[in-house]
Amino acid sequence: MHIIYISIAGNTRSFVKKLAAYAEEKHQVNAENPLIELKEIHENSDFELETSPYFAFVPTYLEGGNGVDNGDVEILTNVLGEYMAYENNFKQCQGIVGSGNKNFNHQYCLTAKQYAEKFSVPVLDDYELRGTPADAERIYERLVEATKNN
Repeated sequence: MHIIYISIAGNTRSFVKKLAAYAEEKHQVNAENPLIELKEIHENSDFELETSPYFAFVPTYLEGGNGVDNGDVEILTNVLGEYMAYENNFKQCQGIVGSGNKNFNHQYCLTAKQYAEKFSVPVLDDYELRGTPADAERIYERLVEATKNN
């Protein structure tokens, strides 16, 4: 499985590495369990055409508004959206996993929801901050299931 992600404060990077380690454990037990390949997108990334299916992991960093009735401005994670739009890379996206801080109420994982709407792909799951081992297990199973259904 291929995961493309952006990490600003290191939370998303930490989580996807935890997810990849869990996949490795599952693969050791049964070789049919897929491994995870990670690709981090950042401001200096060279954009390239994605030719195989992937999942996008995106944290939420917003400025202004409440995300409900008076707007919001996505900050810091825009380059992932630009990468997905580049050469229609979003067409290879099988789903989005969002993260954020639940203290932000409606804005929790709002960037993932916005990308899902913009690119017509499902939000498969979410986790808070760096996630827990239980989050990694649940999300891995969800990704495996999504891979089978596509």
